Amino acid sequence: MKALIWKNNGNIELVEKPKPAIMYTTDAVVKVTRSSICTSDLHILHGAVSRAVEGTALGHEFVGIVEDTGSDVKFVKKGDRVAVNCITYCGKCWFCKRNYINNCQNGGWELGCTIDGGHAEYARTPYADSGLTKIPDNVTDDSALFVGDILSSGYFGAELCEINKNDTIAVIGAGPVGLCAMQCARLLGASTIIALDINENRLAKAKDYGLADIIINPQKENAAGTVNKYTSDRGADGVIEAAGTDESFQTAWKIARPNAVVAVVAMYEKNQIIPLPGMYGKNLIFKTGGVDAIHCERLLQLISENKLSTDFLITGKYNFCDIVNAYKEFERNKDVHFKIAITY
Repeated sequence: MKALIWKNNGNIELVEKPKPAIMYTTDAVVKVTRSSICTSDLHILHGAVSRAVEGTALGHEFVGIVEDTGSDVKFVKKGDRVAVNCITYCGKCWFCKRNYINNCQNGGWELGCTIDGGHAEYARTPYADSGLTKIPDNVTDDSALFVGDILSSGYFGAELCEINKNDTIAVIGAGPVGLCAMQCARLLGASTIIALDINENRLAKAKDYGLADIIINPQKENAAGTVNKYTSDRGADGVIEAAGTDESFQTAWKIARPNAVVAVVAMYEKNQIIPLPGMYGKNLIFKTGGVDAIHCERLLQLISENKLSTDFLITGKYNFCDIVNAYKEFERNKDVHFKIAITY
């Protein structure tokens, strides 16, 4: 089969690899029908993911059709259309039993990182009963594509904020995760969503799709001052940091009201500093992730009921045979593209 691998020099190459087979009784093999390029794939190429294994097929956002299953797989069968969770998890360890699946003692972020992922014609998925979710018949591959990663990440960020009805939630970063977080925050009861980004195209997307009520470009106006203006000088009831820059991290605590939750779901390429003296007395709660993508079945059902939507994030499509160029386009025009979908 064809697979897109990465090399330590930052290059990628479409190569021939053996078609994967069942290794453990809890495995499934999935024939990939749609995948997407994630910014985390670029983090691997840039050397920011130290445990990533050179020569691995990239890709952890994908959907497909079950091709084969191990003898202990009970909940999916050959021929099922499935969304693939970006996290492999056993469902049985101490962390999994408490729904902290990102910390599974037997799994973790493996697909596209330490074992071959979905930028291949077939992928072996460990712990298939927990990591694969059947796609409802009325949900397309495009609509299901982001359930196992960025939609779950957005939901996780909103969930971490402990949203109460009529809360004002600020989301920093109007990229794919941020836009998903806005939708999910609204779903969980927020009445006002404030989107912050320095990219006008992304802010326009948030506004035009009704995902944000207020948009702020911190390069053009004082973010904390503007948030205070719309919150009776209190600040946001919760903040979701989905941008991942030095500036966005500092903005997150500054725009939060006292006693708020700051949910940090962005991936950073270097350490951040919490200026404790400067924020003393705000009594903030910081929560960080790693996405615990435990709600895939619920999210697919919400998509099926037209209560959530993510296919509008697709701003380009490439055939799998042209995936190298898709990567180049995505990295070259990150400010233009939200997500590029790969068809097989």
